[in-house]
Amino acid sequence: VQLQASGGGLVQTGGPLRLSCAASGRTFSSYVMGWFRQPPEKEREFVAALHWSDSSTDYADPVKDRFTVSRDNAKNTVYLQMNSLKPEDTAVYYCAARRQFYHLSSANRRSEAYDYWGQGTLVTVSS
Repeated sequence: VQLQASGGGLVQTGGPLRLSCAASGRTFSSYVMGWFRQPPEKEREFVAALHWSDSSTDYADPVKDRFTVSRDNAKNTVYLQMNSLKPEDTAVYYCAARRQFYHLSSANRRSEAYDYWGQGTLVTVSS
């Protein structure tokens, strides 16, 4: 499994940005795709997760109602649409994957649950 994250950049407070995670090497219908971020000098934290089979989603409280995770089957790509960005959203964002036949659970909020990781993409929100 290979994951390629892209779409990071510099954006002003309140602006939007869309991250992409292109996946290859498998059929991902039974995979959970996760987004995590690591702010400067802080630990990696959960952002969102999507189960590829039914597009069920889960979000961390700080991003709920502002971020949306979705998938494009034809492109084997998962997106993280980020709206109303805040300076505290500044971080390196990572996508991750794990094979999972059951529904999303709280375990999907832990980075240790994921087997595959893409390289990070830096998002900087200016105040």
